[in-house]
Amino acid sequence: MIEKASLLLSVSAGALLLTTPALAQQVDALGPESRSNTPVTAEENRQSPPPGDEIIVTGVRASLTGAIDVRRNSVQIVDSIVAEDVGKLPDNNVVEALQRVTGIQVTDRAGGETAAITIRGLADPVTTLNGRNIFTAGGTSFALQDISANLVRQIDVYKTRSADQLEFGLAGQIDVQTRRPFDFDEPTISGLARGIYSELADEINPNVALLVTDTWETGIGDIGLLINGSYTRYKYRNMNVQAGASVPFATEAPPAASGLRPLERIFPNTANPADPFWTPGLNSGLPTAPGSTLSIRGVQVPYYLARDAVISSDLYGERERPSVNAALQWAPNDSSTYTAEFFYSGFRGNTFNSLFFSFADWWGDLGPNPGSTFELFEGTNIIKSRRAGSVAGFNSGDYATNRTDSYVYALNGAWDLGDSGQVTADLAYQDSANETSFFAMRTNRGPLDLDVDFNAGGGIPSYSFGNTALLTDATQWTVGDLFDSATRATGSAWTFMLDGHYDWEEGFLRRIKAGLRFDDRDTSTFVREQSSGALGGTLAALGGHYSFTNEGFFDGRADVPTSWVLANGPALYENRDAIRSLYQRVNPALRLSDALALDRVFDIDESTWAAYLVADGQIDIFGRPLQIQAGARIVAIGTDYTFYDRLNALAESTVGTDETKVLPSFTLRYEITPELRLRFNYGQTLRRPAFGNLNPNITLVGDLSRLGFGTGSAGNLSLRSTTSKNYDVALEWYFERSSAIYVTGFRREIDGLVVPLTQLEFIPDNPIEGETATDYFQITRPSNASDGVLQGVEIGLTYFPTYLPGFLDGLGFQGSATILDSTQTIPDTDVNGNITETESEFFTVSPFSYNATLAYERGPVGARLSYVWREGFLNNNEARAFANPIGFWRQPEESLDFQLTLAVTDDIGVTFDAVNLTKFKQQNYYRYADVGNPEQFNSSTLLVDRTFALGVRFTF
Repeated sequence: MIEKASLLLSVSAGALLLTTPALAQQVDALGPESRSNTPVTAEENRQSPPPGDEIIVTGVRASLTGAIDVRRNSVQIVDSIVAEDVGKLPDNNVVEALQRVTGIQVTDRAGGETAAITIRGLADPVTTLNGRNIFTAGGTSFALQDISANLVRQIDVYKTRSADQLEFGLAGQIDVQTRRPFDFDEPTISGLARGIYSELADEINPNVALLVTDTWETGIGDIGLLINGSYTRYKYRNMNVQAGASVPFATEAPPAASGLRPLERIFPNTANPADPFWTPGLNSGLPTAPGSTLSIRGVQVPYYLARDAVISSDLYGERERPSVNAALQWAPNDSSTYTAEFFYSGFRGNTFNSLFFSFADWWGDLGPNPGSTFELFEGTNIIKSRRAGSVAGFNSGDYATNRTDSYVYALNGAWDLGDSGQVTADLAYQDSANETSFFAMRTNRGPLDLDVDFNAGGGIPSYSFGNTALLTDATQWTVGDLFDSATRATGSAWTFMLDGHYDWEEGFLRRIKAGLRFDDRDTSTFVREQSSGALGGTLAALGGHYSFTNEGFFDGRADVPTSWVLANGPALYENRDAIRSLYQRVNPALRLSDALALDRVFDIDESTWAAYLVADGQIDIFGRPLQIQAGARIVAIGTDYTFYDRLNALAESTVGTDETKVLPSFTLRYEITPELRLRFNYGQTLRRPAFGNLNPNITLVGDLSRLGFGTGSAGNLSLRSTTSKNYDVALEWYFERSSAIYVTGFRREIDGLVVPLTQLEFIPDNPIEGETATDYFQITRPSNASDGVLQGVEIGLTYFPTYLPGFLDGLGFQGSATILDSTQTIPDTDVNGNITETESEFFTVSPFSYNATLAYERGPVGARLSYVWREGFLNNNEARAFANPIGFWRQPEESLDFQLTLAVTDDIGVTFDAVNLTKFKQQNYYRYADVGNPEQFNSSTLLVDRTFALGVRFTF
């Protein structure tokens, strides 16, 4: 690693010696839009208003106007968020800020924040920080929500790509820009302090930040230093109620030849594949028409469909995010700038999940008239509600920890070549590590009578028991299984980039730009998994400090148990060696001490070389400029993999692969009038397989659902890069300084999408023991087995009227809408193991979404009222183990948020924020094609937190 660093530093030094500093004047033939994502000086990144436009705006309007300028001045299609002032990005993290950008859809709002993001339906945007690709530990992407909004100056979302940009990420690129000292004209101290109230957790959480910067004129040139730190802590509570998956049951009067008892659950007949009874995981599930039958022992047997369980999850979580960025800049003369930067992002998280699980698949003694104990959805064989006798159940106290530390160190130099060019060199090293642990104890109860309505209204189940007092009595719960696991992942990379361009003021050719990038990436992952069967004895006998009883579950918004007792996850974890010692009499192989050895999973060393050439030209058509940009990027990727088989004494295998791609790009931008612009872009991008998806070794899980087979997962060394051909056409009208409307049509033709492929495999002599032991497993592997097309239209509007009277002056609007259509092929296997194909929507793609923001800026008051909505979408395909449709769909999602800023003085402002004012709930259901709906196939309902924040900002 030291030799690699020395080589790269030598290349950087050579670039310095060969570069001739000249006047600090850059004639940009195509304007600031032709800049690349290579890290450059702060001056080059600044956006200037059109000539002659001297209107000065501040506050909310300044933020929206800045975003318009970025799009107007860019060759590529770029939407941006610009912080109106230091620390004034009006959201808690970057993902939340992006949800109001045209074409962006966010989801997964658990824990009081949004976590997942897609650009035009695709979920793999490449993430860069000041133009440098960043990642988390053993992954290929970075958790954007780990970047505090307090550190951000600007966020650019590139929806099209030119050859001088990074080649990976089918969805696009999200570049997060932090502040640098030369951004400021005078010494500045700026900060904020906020308290954020979580309604579900009933907690007030701190969010603080401080920036200090100054520049000095010295005998060796201008020197600037900036330090910006941020800290957030958030305690939250996630409450979820779920109806289990569907399985078939005999009717109340099954044929005698079937051998089934009234209302008995019908399991797959894995003992005799020639007479399977039924096949789990059919795309559309089992038929739901009244009188539908299954062939059992040669007899056609009518069946009902009912859920196998009801589940409540009450999760208490806490996360902390410390982060720092620091920058030192030196401009020894007017033609060169050197920048040294440091970025640190940390995450500390722990969760305690109070899981309450009750089976609903045993009917017990229901008297002489079992047909009176249930109710069907009208016109179906689906059971809506019923009474079940003597059902078993368990609780699980699950405690998990998560820690991440990511560091980026960078050196950058930018040198002007006379008045017609510039050379930029950038060397970066980053290091990231992630550690997780999971410690859980299951407790079991005796049989209870259950009354359940799987959809009591609005997709939420209700259920109750004949003996409610038992649920909170620790003497009635026996100590069951122990689960103890941990992971560690590390990743590091050296990256060197060298870019240069030369410009001409006249003629067709206006700019030639070329560059190269070298990246050397290393990553390793480790895992430990150990468990033990039931310990026995009661939970109470362990001691009172090992018991926990929750209260007020689900906020009174469902007719479900609101309190139950279970193992105290935090207490178990704090005394984990003592707990392991107790379980050693059940499993003597259980290892003690928290410094447990982790098994190595894989090591990967990946080197990437990329070089590009881009040419910009201009011709006049009807007296107006047509700007042309064309280029190509060549990428060579060499990867060495070493995998360790945990099912075979960590047997080691090493494989090497090489891949070379040429990715062309072409852009036209025609200025129909000074206010009206037309763009066309064609480009190719790729997505490299995730490192974990390449690991061929299998991880197994036993037959937890008593289906006759377990499940498992493995990677696929044959995976190749997914590639996409991208087409975009945009028409933009900048009708006022602070107003614009634009329409964009786009199409993505994607080859080799990675999708899961599941097959039943016979794996004898496996490590699964106890009541879940089996030799048959449904093994899921990723495969480049899907091709797809994603296309759509997006419309955006920013409008600040200049004619409103009186107090209405300062009112503005920002909104956008996105229409998407997608089709992909999905591999499937039939009962004989043959691979077939079906068609499906893309995962996580909403056919329609929109956002609307009313903004107001007048005098000391700045306000925004924002609403975000997205149509329901296919989130994923469920495990092929049950009788319901495999498609797992999300109901429509929304968020209504309000932000208010009051300037007390020119230097101090008070802020108030409210998120999720409508108390939106996140809900899922099962559907495939025309089969399935939220009423009869409802699944889970998660309460999404509503938060309120009060704070103060200052700048001196």
